[in-house]
Amino acid sequence: MTGEQQDVLNSWLRKSTTPVGLAKRARAILMLASGETFCKTSEYVGMGERHIRKWARRFVEQGIEGLYDGKRPGRQESFFPLKSHCIWLK
Repeated sequence: MTGEQQDVLNSWLRKSTTPVGLAKRARAILMLASGETFCKTSEYVGMGERHIRKWARRFVEQGIEGLYDGKRPGRQESFFPLKSHCIWLK
């Protein structure tokens, strides 16, 4: 882990606006980088060991970008624009 990556992960932990899942992943990666085991990290962070391994692999392969949630399958978002004019009755 580079110093820059460590700084980014630590900044995520300090911000109150960081999504909970992203903060958990950051904490897990920092713990693993400090030499902690997968088992102990999963207990501390509150994620399954399988998930810790998945996020660690993504971090190794993709760096910081690998810790963000990916797109999920499902229904496409729909957007219905408002009518350009409204008639208000008195």
